[in-house]
Amino acid sequence: MMTKVLVAMGALAAMGVATLARADIAAANACSANLTPDGKQIYAAVIAAKPTSDTLQSTMETQTRSLAMNGKIGRGEARDNAIAARDCVRMSF
Repeated sequence: MMTKVLVAMGALAAMGVATLARADIAAANACSANLTPDGKQIYAAVIAAKPTSDTLQSTMETQTRSLAMNGKIGRGEARDNAIAARDCVRMSF
């Protein structure tokens, strides 16, 4: 009996975590809708790279630099757009 209760509690907890994770991505995506076009590109590139909280900074730098160097985003505003995109990406954690 106790084992069934523990298994049921574990299953419910896992479902709750999965729901929470989806809600965080939804909030991050909603946030990104307010970014500039360049900010949206940075956001998309960083999310696609699947950073962790430990690798977010280096992923932001790498992706932003790559987009700027390849002429896909403006260099002058890259830093400001990356900061705004980073704030949205952080919502996904």
